[in-house]
Amino acid sequence: MELRGSVFQWPADRPWTSRGILFLLGCLLTTAFAPFGFSLLVPFLLLPLLYVCLSVSPRDAGWLSFSFGFGLFLSGTYWIYISVVIFGEAPAWIALVLMLGLVLLMSAYFFAAGWFISRLARGEPWFLLLVAPATWVLIEWLRGWVLTGFPWLAIGYSQVDALAAGWAPVVGVYGVSFMTMLSTTAILVAIMTDGRQRVTAAAVFVLPLLSGGILGAIEWTEPSGAPVKSTIVQAGISQAEKWLPERLMPTLEFYRTAALTASDSELVVWPEVAVPALDDRVEAYIQALQADTRNTGRTILFGILERDDSHGEASIYNAVMLVAGDRRQSYRKRHLVPFGEYFPVPPNVREWMRMMSLPHNDLAAGDAVQPLLEAANGERLAVAICYEDAYGAEQLYALPDASILINVSNDAWFGDSIAPHQHLEIARMRSLEVGRAAIRATNTGVSAFISHTGEILDSGAQFEAVTMTMEVQPRQGSTPYARTGNLPILGLCLLIMAGFWVRSGARL
Repeated sequence: MELRGSVFQWPADRPWTSRGILFLLGCLLTTAFAPFGFSLLVPFLLLPLLYVCLSVSPRDAGWLSFSFGFGLFLSGTYWIYISVVIFGEAPAWIALVLMLGLVLLMSAYFFAAGWFISRLARGEPWFLLLVAPATWVLIEWLRGWVLTGFPWLAIGYSQVDALAAGWAPVVGVYGVSFMTMLSTTAILVAIMTDGRQRVTAAAVFVLPLLSGGILGAIEWTEPSGAPVKSTIVQAGISQAEKWLPERLMPTLEFYRTAALTASDSELVVWPEVAVPALDDRVEAYIQALQADTRNTGRTILFGILERDDSHGEASIYNAVMLVAGDRRQSYRKRHLVPFGEYFPVPPNVREWMRMMSLPHNDLAAGDAVQPLLEAANGERLAVAICYEDAYGAEQLYALPDASILINVSNDAWFGDSIAPHQHLEIARMRSLEVGRAAIRATNTGVSAFISHTGEILDSGAQFEAVTMTMEVQPRQGSTPYARTGNLPILGLCLLIMAGFWVRSGARL
């Protein structure tokens, strides 16, 4: 049964009006993510987009989907402008170019999704039921990895508190995206069919949610040993003040005093580059921290810039250093932020950036696989620095050996925007995927203790000095996702798309 009426003819008859509507719907989809959390809006906002893919040509579906993606990323990542202009002190036009360039690139992925969904579904609602989730997930995955990727705003993150999140320990965030899209598409199929077909579509709508609720009740991992008394220290220093020379000593004194105050904690975690200096310039301070932890059984983790001259020339790493008495270890950030920590530009552009007093030097990337940090009490820790925790599959090498996740970040770059809350939502998904509690320390918030089920156990106020202490339960064992990563869900999506591609005649 086809839907008829003037509204349903708009995608074909009024393309520019339809693009405007889909742009607005894309903007509204941002509210499904943190800090708003209106996850129930997802089906209502995606249904018009799915109908478009079913009712117009692949080319038109691509451009209409592009408009939807443009609205989503313009409203969902506007904070890039804040970080580049206000805290990066770059000219406004550079910030606009970078922000709009990223938004346009992400929108191009939506164009591809709309084109392929329309091409493979061929106007058939039951084809759409499988084609839409498979295509959507593959495109989400691709935009998270191609050209270093930008995995922000994957639909699965919006469902971290919904029933579909129960799938996360089995198939990860992209599996949650698949199940969410499957249920959403089933609604459209139910609307466009009748009789037994409508009943079947309704069952398909319910099944991913019901099974997600059942899976969410399963304990995939188990406690390992006694809880670890842990403390998060957040200085609340703004990005504008963090690197001022006159702020260095007060910052160092604040963190050391906070660590001494938490004398009964076994594990103390400070944020990304909590010590705003190169390690060789504050060696005396690091030795003092080691002396503070000697014979106490206490471990301190803190962000710092680490210099390494062992390869003939100086390399500087964004690192997390662990001190526990006479022992010192470090983890070096592996996945750097383009145009933030390294600049993929020709030498002449880099020289222009230097002349304009813009950041132009690259940090070095750490090894892809690094030894786990080990606390004084023997607990092994999986560390991710800032943006790295958006790449869940890259962290799986640490499992099942790691018993606790550590995430340090500096979300001060984004000011009082939605970005720190989105980032916390991503960290929650990482805990849920692998069944491990997480300790998340940030410079200005949102710092939090996260349970192995992704629940926020405690969080600190933003832009304030915060010290939080909690018992954190180490865990052992592996979730299905920790063992297989994204391969099962990506393999399923590829099989679905390949099957429909062959069936459609395999012509572009």
